[in-house]
Amino acid sequence: MDASAMNPPTSVPEVESRKALGDLARWWWAWLVSGILWIAASIIVLQFRQSSVVTVGIIIGVMFLVAGLEEFAMSAVSGGWRWLWMVFGVILVIGGIYALINPVQTFLAVANILGILLAVVGIFWVIEAFATRVSNDFWWLGLIAGFMMIGLGFWAADQYLTTQAYTLLVLAGVWALLHGITDIVKAFAIKRLGAMVAA
Repeated sequence: MDASAMNPPTSVPEVESRKALGDLARWWWAWLVSGILWIAASIIVLQFRQSSVVTVGIIIGVMFLVAGLEEFAMSAVSGGWRWLWMVFGVILVIGGIYALINPVQTFLAVANILGILLAVVGIFWVIEAFATRVSNDFWWLGLIAGFMMIGLGFWAADQYLTTQAYTLLVLAGVWALLHGITDIVKAFAIKRLGAMVAA
């Protein structure tokens, strides 16, 4: 029997996807560096000092800037609603720049509306849980987490600014720590995937 019949030629899309995975795997170290930086930020935040407040304000500013750039990217590929994405992008970029210039005031402003933010996040989690109920066997975990977040939001809204600020520091520190661990795990997973593609 002919050897070429036993090993059919690889399709063009498969070759392109393997090349894309190989290119991505070369950058595995970027996720590693990002994870280390996030963990370092979490250590600073969880010390509960003035530097923690500044760090959280800077993190918020960077998040606004990234979200603004994502809105600009959406405007480039969207149709008739391009102007709306542009407006959101400009607002987020301006907010990000303000947060980087005034990180302490940004932290206090976010801490002041922390209850509302947590409740909104909880509502989105509940909606997402119901929306993915058919395809996700663990949708009920998202539902429980959403109700817990809503409860935390109502609790935080009823607290003094000092307690809200402390809660924001704890949440930001834990979030940064988990983000860092996730990025490090992704880095080694991408590196291993690249080695498998190369083999």
